[in-house]
Amino acid sequence: MSYAVKEMFLTLQGEGVHAGRRAVFCRFTGCNLWSGLEKDRGTAVCQFCDTDFVGMDGDGGGRFKDSAALAAVISSIWGEGEDDRFVVLTGGEPMLQVDDALIDALHSTGFEIAIESNGTLAVPRSIDWICISPKAGSETIQRSGDELKLVWPQSGSDWEAMQDWDFANHLLQPMDARADDAASEANLQAAIAFVQAHPKWRLSLQTHKILGLA
Repeated sequence: MSYAVKEMFLTLQGEGVHAGRRAVFCRFTGCNLWSGLEKDRGTAVCQFCDTDFVGMDGDGGGRFKDSAALAAVISSIWGEGEDDRFVVLTGGEPMLQVDDALIDALHSTGFEIAIESNGTLAVPRSIDWICISPKAGSETIQRSGDELKLVWPQSGSDWEAMQDWDFANHLLQPMDARADDAASEANLQAAIAFVQAHPKWRLSLQTHKILGLA
């Protein structure tokens, strides 16, 4: 199959357990919880997304004819060196496109693979690091993995039930209110208070935004 990619770039992972780690980000187009168009945000299941995943016009974006072609470009973005190769498959919702062929192609070029998914589609365990970020109003099918990342506050999230899901790490991330700095600060303080009250959870910050990275 072919793959539609919004953008690909070399950066540092900004969120979660792997924050600060060198990574190639591969952002797929499309999502099953929001069209990505502002006119649809108010009626979408996920209304707080801060990412542009529409089209294939970003740096490194395009349509790739098969898994070998996409893996080759990801490898070229990483550059020299075979050790500690790390790619993050994200979106949008990457599981709309990620398949066994791509996983095998990336592994064959030496990459450790991480995925950031909303959990509404099953994620194969052949992916090395599974990060699930549940969205209120959707059904989370994938209830196991390496990292559960709950954006907070999120009205309707059953965080108590999530504590029993099979994840090695439970992370709480303050919601970015985009242009509203006061709301973003309030969300940060709410997340801090939550983690202080519930020790199973750890705070995750979007450090790439603090550092001015993509």
